[in-house]
Amino acid sequence: MKLLRLLLALASCWVCTNLPAAEPDTPLGDWKFISGNDNVTLYRRPRSGPGHYESKAIGEIAASTEVVHAVIDDVESYMSFMPYTAECRVLKRESDSVLTYQRITAPFVSDRDYTLRVRVSSKAVEGGTSYLSRWETENANGPPEKHGVVRVSLCEGSWLLEPTGPQTTRATYTIYTDSGSAIPGFIKNVGSQIGIRKIFAALRKQVREPKYNSPKN
Repeated sequence: MKLLRLLLALASCWVCTNLPAAEPDTPLGDWKFISGNDNVTLYRRPRSGPGHYESKAIGEIAASTEVVHAVIDDVESYMSFMPYTAECRVLKRESDSVLTYQRITAPFVSDRDYTLRVRVSSKAVEGGTSYLSRWETENANGPPEKHGVVRVSLCEGSWLLEPTGPQTTRATYTIYTDSGSAIPGFIKNVGSQIGIRKIFAALRKQVREPKYNSPKN
């Protein structure tokens, strides 16, 4: 019954958020256009392995790349604004990376958790600074598994932030992950798309917080 309720809930969200949208004119290699709603364009491509496919999302955010990067780097605050984040803490900050533990709570399914190693690089480009954050699971250096929480062994992704104006950023998000248990493909696909749009909506709201717009940012 839980699975049926989840299927119906996600199907309802799918109808509401995935009305027909025009496919972008610019091809992206082997990426397949999925939808373009809520000012977020979604793509997908197949991957061999337990994750089956990789997702890409591209959207504009009304803030400089420095501010958007500051929000994404503010891991300690994820529980207050990132969707489905029940627990998130920094285990170790190093000169070139951050080790962070996260536990995710989504409707109708058990909690998921993982430890990620996030590496950030930046470079000067026309119009400002671009930032690239890449992550992958590093569970061996995180907390042990918890009873009732599904440990996710595969989670790879990135944020690419590129300036499109003094106060606008083109954000590209990629994610390749496995849910950690046998969830039907339709539910995983639809749930992933809904979750990605929620992440962009959360960022667009969070960049307006005054603490990210101080002179140091």
